[in-house]
Parts: sequence; C-alpha cells; structure tokens
Amino acid sequence: MNPKKLWGGRFSGDTNALMETFSESVSFDWRLYRQDIRGSIAHARMLSAAGVLSEDDFAAIERGLRDIEGEIDRGEFRWSEALEDVHMNIEAALTERIGDAGKRLHTGRSRNDQVATDMRLFLRDGIDRLMEVLGELQHALVELARAEAGTIMPGFTHMQSAQPVTLGHHLLAWNQMLERDYQRLMDCRGRVNVSPLGAAALAGTSYPVDREMTAKELGFDAVAENSLDAVSDRDFIIEFNAAAALVMVHLSRMAEELVLWSGDAFGFVDLGDAFCTGSSIMPQKKNPDVAELTRGKSGRVCGNLVALLTLMKGQPLTYNRDNQEDKEPLFDSLDTLELCLRVLAAMFPQVTFHREAMYRAAGRGHPTATDLADYLVRKGVPFRDAHEVVGKVVGIAAADHLALEQVPLGVMQRYSDVIESDVYDVLTLEGSVAARDHVGGTAPRQVTIAAENAARRLAQRKA
Repeated sequence: MNPKKLWGGRFSGDTNALMETFSESVSFDWRLYRQDIRGSIAHARMLSAAGVLSEDDFAAIERGLRDIEGEIDRGEFRWSEALEDVHMNIEAALTERIGDAGKRLHTGRSRNDQVATDMRLFLRDGIDRLMEVLGELQHALVELARAEAGTIMPGFTHMQSAQPVTLGHHLLAWNQMLERDYQRLMDCRGRVNVSPLGAAALAGTSYPVDREMTAKELGFDAVAENSLDAVSDRDFIIEFNAAAALVMVHLSRMAEELVLWSGDAFGFVDLGDAFCTGSSIMPQKKNPDVAELTRGKSGRVCGNLVALLTLMKGQPLTYNRDNQEDKEPLFDSLDTLELCLRVLAAMFPQVTFHREAMYRAAGRGHPTATDLADYLVRKGVPFRDAHEVVGKVVGIAAADHLALEQVPLGVMQRYSDVIESDVYDVLTLEGSVAARDHVGGTAPRQVTIAAENAARRLAQRKA
C-alpha cells in the first residue's frame, strides 16, 4: 500500500509505481528544504496573526518544522518517493508529529505559490553566494594586474600579434567582463526577490492573508502583483540562467587563453602544480585541467538556458507540471558556476607569468607598425598615405628578417622624407605601450590607476 497522498481525497485507487517514479521530484528538490521550512513558518505565523491559526497551533508547527530541519541537516530524515516532492514529505512528517495542527499549515496556500516561493528564496541565496565568490575572483585578477602593470605582452587580433599591450591591461579586461557579470547578477536578484506567497493555486485565497507580512519576514522586496503570473512565472530562473551562461562564456574565454598560454607554443604562464594533472603515459605532461574543464563546463550552463527557454515557450497560464523540470537545470547551473568561480579564484594567486617569454613574443610580427604610422601623421602625413608608407617599410623588414626598430634610417627615408632619427623612440615596445597613456589605455601608468579603481570598487562592495 502506498503512503497516503495528501491530495488523495478525489482518488479511490493507488498510484501506479511507475507513475510515482516518473513524476517524483524529491530526489532533487529535497535541496529546497531550508527554504520550504522557512516559507512555511512565515506562512503559519501570518495565519496566526490573522486569527486563522491559534497561537498553540503555530507554536506546534514552528517547533515541528524546526525539528524536521534539524533531522534533515543531520541526514536522519527519511525521504519518500511516494510523497512526490520536498513539500509533501515535510508536511506529512509534520502532521505525523503534531497531528491536526500540521494539517492546518496548508490553509490559504497551494503547492503552486509554495514552490515558487521556495525557488525564489533558493535562487536568491545562490545569487548571493555567486556574487561573493565572483568578487573573490575579481580581487585575485586585480591584484595580479597591479603586479603586472608594466609587463609587456602581445595583444592579438585574429589570433595574430597586433600591438604590444601590458599583461595588467589584459587581466583588467577579464575583470571588466566579470564586473558586468556582477552587475547582471545583482540586477537579476532584484527581480528574483519578489514574493508569490499568497497567490495560492492561481486566483489568490479567500482567507484574510497578509502578503506584505510574509514578504517582509522572508526578506522579499515586494509582493507579486498578479496571482496568475505569480504562480506561473519562471522568467526569474531563465534570466538567472542567461546571466550564468554569460559568466561561463567569459570564464571559458579566459580559460581558453590560459590553455593556449600554458602550452609550449606560447609558454606565457605556469598554472601551478596544485591545479594541473599529469598524463598516465607521458611523464613530461602538465595538463591545464582547471582551464579545460571550465571551458567544457560552459556548455552545460549554456545548454541549461536553452532547456529552460524550451520548457516555458509553449506553456499556457497558469501553473503546469512541466515546471517541475525547471529545478535540475537551475541547480546544475548554480552548482557548476559556483564551483568554477571558486576553483579559479583559488588558482589565480598561484599562477606564475613568464615575463621574458611574453616580451619576446610581443616583439614578433612588427607590432609597432601602427606607432610608425602615428609618427608620420604627427609629422603631417595623411593617415592613409602613412599607412601605405609603413606597409612598404614592413615589407622590407620582413624580407630582411628585421624588427622595425632594426630597419636603417636611410631605408625608411626612401619612403618618406619626414622620418628622422627620433623615429626609433616610438618603435620600441616600451615606447608603444607608454604612448597609450589615456583612460582605458594600456600604458603602465593607466593600468595602475585602473587597477586601483577596480580594487576600490571591490572594497566598497564589502563595506
């Protein structure tokens, strides 16, 4: 005989065992237990204040729920697949312990607004954790940027050496991606933090509920204004997953560069032994596993976003059982993103950059050609004419296997008589990066200022 269903009054027979397995969600939604208990206590307190529950019933409900929470924390609670989900498991256990008072808990509430409340509380908690660890990763990058403000490396376009930049500037570019991610998560949190509790199944309830009271107790900023939308809305989950997917895309781009930079072809970075593994057959190998796994895991989070969009696209108002499928993609995205952020935040302080290798690479491919063109423009040559002159000089340098600063002055003067001996001042890597001395530029002075500003913003978050 199956355990008694809390919704079973309409039914005369048992649920098919295969149906129970097919429809259960407690195997994954048990993770909502803290939020479910918190929401139930807030709901019961409100019912007591409204005179719907007696004070004794409320006291019994709160005590019983706290006891159940402790059992779950200790791993002593027995979950039943036959009771479908976290909500029914907890309510059934409560009723078994305290009797009729437990049966009164669900007055004026449906599983529809209950699960929507739980999900919003759970996601809000998750976003708060993510923003904290995202800040830790940003802090690690900003501290590295400070240390590497003057380290010269190649800047790339089309995966070809384009112009010299500083490593600090590159690291701060990564930080800018993460800063936008932080802002998106914070903005998303505002739309998550709205209370659906009191919307009941779909139309509201005839009991004198005080939705503002429960919203305040649960830390919500506002009450959902439409009961139909309150129980059927999953935009907040989709929006979070969109933000999470973009964070993972950024982490994947960073990881891709770390994979390239740590390889023999670049030799720019050592990721540290603690965050790499070896080969089972090639003893010389040191594999950048953290970076590669981060790059790979981004696909899961992007896939979760597509799954959630597809889940919702055909649903009429209001709640449909389809929405049971919103939890596993959300849980997976939260878990995956948090783990990736934590491991990267732990790894970066142990990263070592090979400055000499970066400097040598920055000198390949005539990266100061644009500086030569700018030099000519400052001498009064129209930019398009300057572009042509420099192209010819680069052609000579390439044919003779010379760096631009090694091309004799006389050779350069064949193509423009405004070129003088001071041209060599702008053809060095140091001169090139120092010339970009403006807000957002790669000059070491500007990188130091930008890193200090970024560090100040991070400190203000914690204040």
